[in-house]
Amino acid sequence: MALAETFTRNTGPISRPLTALREFGSRPAYTGAGMDALVAWVDEIAALTQPARIHWIDGSRAENDALLRDMVAEGKIIKLNPEWRPGSYLARSAPSDVARTEARTFIASAREEDAGPTNNWADPAEMRETLNGVFAGSMRGRTMYVVPFSMGAVGGPLSHIGVQVTDSAYAVASIGIMTRVGDAVTKLIADGAPWVKTVHSVGAPLAEGEQDVAWPCNDEKYIVHYPDTLEVWSYGSGYGGNAILAKKCFALRIASVIGRDEGWMAEHMLLIRVIDPRGKAYHVAAAFPSACGKTNLAMLRPTIPGWRVETLGDDIVWIRPGEDGRLWAINPEAGFFGVAPGTGESTNVTAVETLWGNTIFTNVALRPDGDVWWEGLTDEAPAELTDWEGNPWTPASGRPAAHPNSRFTVAASQCPQIAPDWEDAVPLDAILFGGRRATNVPLVVEATDWTHGVFLGSTISSERTAAAEGTVGELRRDPFAMLPFCGYNMADYFGHWLKIGQQSRFDRLPRIFQVNWFRRGSDGRFLWPGFGDNSRVIDWIIRRIDGEVPAVDSPIGRLPRLQDLNLFGLTMPTEDLEELFSVDPASWQHEADLTEEFYATFDGKVPAALQSELAALRYRLQKA
Repeated sequence: MALAETFTRNTGPISRPLTALREFGSRPAYTGAGMDALVAWVDEIAALTQPARIHWIDGSRAENDALLRDMVAEGKIIKLNPEWRPGSYLARSAPSDVARTEARTFIASAREEDAGPTNNWADPAEMRETLNGVFAGSMRGRTMYVVPFSMGAVGGPLSHIGVQVTDSAYAVASIGIMTRVGDAVTKLIADGAPWVKTVHSVGAPLAEGEQDVAWPCNDEKYIVHYPDTLEVWSYGSGYGGNAILAKKCFALRIASVIGRDEGWMAEHMLLIRVIDPRGKAYHVAAAFPSACGKTNLAMLRPTIPGWRVETLGDDIVWIRPGEDGRLWAINPEAGFFGVAPGTGESTNVTAVETLWGNTIFTNVALRPDGDVWWEGLTDEAPAELTDWEGNPWTPASGRPAAHPNSRFTVAASQCPQIAPDWEDAVPLDAILFGGRRATNVPLVVEATDWTHGVFLGSTISSERTAAAEGTVGELRRDPFAMLPFCGYNMADYFGHWLKIGQQSRFDRLPRIFQVNWFRRGSDGRFLWPGFGDNSRVIDWIIRRIDGEVPAVDSPIGRLPRLQDLNLFGLTMPTEDLEELFSVDPASWQHEADLTEEFYATFDGKVPAALQSELAALRYRLQKA
């Protein structure tokens, strides 16, 4: 009898009261070579990790409800007041487990050069030996959940599927929101569909009779990607992208490798549909590093009358060339995993409205009435709260009530401006790149062609804004907003972008733009109001796509004429507008020097076409 079947049938004493789950969890009765391979893999992981029980997730509402009830009963999560936040829960992590652990994130490719200088490389054989050691018995006393999931609609033409085994019920509930989970995916695997293997353990085995803690984890952590065999192994953390392996680990690091090999792209981008007053729709993808307005743009509410935005995705986009010569995009995720602090009615009312219920909050504060709160949700803090660590809090406490990286996990379908066809592929009209730049970079710049656009994407950076984060003004490089998420050498990734352009019809490729909402004046003020007024930049971009307005050539790209910006209802001094688009040749020569230094870190692997773009930029600056 297979181990997977044996463990599933085990109804003996276990460390957690899973009585509500015992009516669920049996292995699906599918047959075929694909199912045999899946069961054999589950057996292999079970033999290594030694769980007390195996539960096959079927994706049903009843199963999810039972899982949540058990976590509440065990003190793992807190059920929020259904009057204020129906179907919602609060989790509090261990203080040592609050974010992605980039320093412990590895690319275990066969060759170190395939990982590149921006990734932590590990020898795959040595890493497998290390992981076999830490995973041995890591699930003892716990339930191992088998979670089949689909990125993109189940069976969709641009979708990919995977399976995560995990000993974290919190991870299971989160994956159920962020992906499409259930037997329909298992059936695809049974029928022979390829799938990605992901393994996760919090690394906290329980001895017989040992009392569990609310948030089990381990100080030793590994998040390891095997691009050659399309696997992810994560150990020691129960938080976010460390535990929801379908997200950054699969949908970006592994998918970027699959995309390279199959001729498509996995990108850290939002995706929106912009509808002009005439009712014509345009599709825009945008890559921004963290803290650069990505979620706000994904849920933009235009200040220009007659314009509408429909949300398609807020974080990840898969892009494939179509037979018509255009690039087609999907949001492969099913939910939003957003940062809570700073999300409020004055910054992103759409996000706040999305969180009305059926949401898992992590590390936010708890109000006395059983609702949640975080910095930025309201202008004034409540008089008293319980902070993210479970301690009493008042405005005089002198510390944040919610952790700065506290999160919400919610279904995308709850977003009030989600597009009705948000799960379908859409043709891209524009791609935006942006960073947080107080100087140099104008409000919007249009690339002259695809290659120039790839050059702009490869140079994206944000200026550090406080001494605690480093030297003020120092650039933090994040090309294409993919620096932490590219599963292979980024110089080869730049080349893949160029190749996609070369293989597509030049007249049907999306136009590429660089935007910067964060430029400051000499007095330190933000020159641009941002938020809903960013629709004014989108308006100009769309009129450029339609050929309705000319542009002004500059050494760094094409800029708007000031009279072509729709500023109706917006009071801005002419001096501010001029400063928003000023290009200082001396500052940009320094920028070019920094780009050259960055390119040099790739040991000559940066494509010649991008080196030529850098040389051309220097030439134009000298002539300016």
